Amino acid sequence: MEKRVLIAVVLSIAVMYGYSILFPPAKQITAENKSAQTSQQVDTTASNKVLKTNELTAQQVANQVPVNAANDSDVQVETDNFSVVFSATSGALKKVTLKKFTDLVGSGAKQVVLHNENASKGYNLLTDYSGLNLGPMTFTPDRPKLVLSGDEKKFLEFSAVTSSGAKVVKRYIFSGSGYGITLENVIKNGTAASIEGTIQTVLRSRSAKPKEDAGRYEVFSAASKTESGVTFNTPDDIAKAEKSFSNTVNWTAFGDKYFLTALIAKDKSISTLNIKSSEGFIEQRVSSPKITINPGAEISVPYEIYIGPKDIDVLKAQNHNLEGVIDLGWFAVIAKPLLHSLKLFYKYLHNYGLAIIAITVILKIIFFPLTHKSYKSMKEMQKLQPQMQALKEKFKDDRDGLNKSVMELYKTHKVNPLGGCLPMVVQIPVFFGLYKALMFSIELRHAPFYLWIMDLSSRDPYYITPIIMGITMFIQQKMTPTNMDPVQAKMMLALPVVFTAMFLNFPSGLVLYWLVNNILTIAQQMYINKTLKEA
Repeated sequence: MEKRVLIAVVLSIAVMYGYSILFPPAKQITAENKSAQTSQQVDTTASNKVLKTNELTAQQVANQVPVNAANDSDVQVETDNFSVVFSATSGALKKVTLKKFTDLVGSGAKQVVLHNENASKGYNLLTDYSGLNLGPMTFTPDRPKLVLSGDEKKFLEFSAVTSSGAKVVKRYIFSGSGYGITLENVIKNGTAASIEGTIQTVLRSRSAKPKEDAGRYEVFSAASKTESGVTFNTPDDIAKAEKSFSNTVNWTAFGDKYFLTALIAKDKSISTLNIKSSEGFIEQRVSSPKITINPGAEISVPYEIYIGPKDIDVLKAQNHNLEGVIDLGWFAVIAKPLLHSLKLFYKYLHNYGLAIIAITVILKIIFFPLTHKSYKSMKEMQKLQPQMQALKEKFKDDRDGLNKSVMELYKTHKVNPLGGCLPMVVQIPVFFGLYKALMFSIELRHAPFYLWIMDLSSRDPYYITPIIMGITMFIQQKMTPTNMDPVQAKMMLALPVVFTAMFLNFPSGLVLYWLVNNILTIAQQMYINKTLKEA
């Protein structure tokens, strides 16, 4: 029994790592919204409860100095965190550059660009006024450029007046130091008749496939949160079939491994969501509840926008459970605390490599009693091997007699045949959780360790740490007590070779964790072997 369980445990770890290499991370962490279906209209009463304009304070309004801008020019916004370029004629987003992140480490590095489109079909945050019969319109911005920083809060408006007399405004409200933007779509009915319809906002993302140099662990997916949970859809999923949601959509986003753009409902301003492939883009079309605007009345459909890093603390600060966009898999309940612990240790150690080592040491200390019990049980089982072999010879033609005699032997010597495996099984969810936390942590992106390791999110450029890791794993295997037959023991000794091959292209932060874990395990085994020998 012990042999089979131990082999199953070790092979399950090997399969997990092998699967992560052959197949990128899981597409979905919860079942897709069962009630998702094609877009449906929502009751007018519900819409009128939620669609109200957010007002700036009088002082903030006073800080705005409108300047007429030419319709054919771009409008630029500069904050502490990003530079944003809008189309002057549509109020749609053309380009976003993140100032605090670079695409490479070292010389030649450039700031990360999340969007960069010159053709209108690729613009982001386009607005459609479905059924409102407003006719064609051209927006005019209230300024050519907006600059703010720190605690400042300012707005940028794009406005148009239709031939029928309706006034349409797209108002973006920025904060100087945040990644969040408020978008208000305002319509004032200057006609003699009521206006009915919906306002649709469109997110577009070009990244249908990972870049050639993105690495096998890159992720591109649309993520949507409804009352049923968070659903992930890859570009391949979306290409096969359009995805539709119409049941309490909280937000929708598209991102890669480290960055994302999200559109978040404000006051239940999302009624339906449709995601599809369109002309090489992933299009996420958000529809408001049905609105009715009486003559002389004004209505606003507000959203929150997030454009920035997949930093769990920054996402959580948005107050919309946006941190769910980080796919930590089945072991998220373990991975999240470990990720927070990683950031906590970094505050004191100022090095994420040292933070990984600190977490590894603490986990070893926590699991020491279980590990001690496991090795002690395996040692006791090893001592019984001669008697076990004798019983096998004696009852080679009597399986029931063998099983009965073996159980009596265990009982006589007070040995639990599962004692060597169960403590190991308990630790596996923690290992998997830490694996996820390290694999998709933006904190490790471009984070240096020491010497030649200048990016903990990338592989070791000289393969030194994976090779040392394989050597330590081999030593660990040789030191581990076992009751396997020679053939099985040789198979187990082949695992260090397999793991080394897999770890060659793993992020060096993960390799560092496994290497330190192996070194601590060797020291632990030496101590346990010494104490058991003295006993």
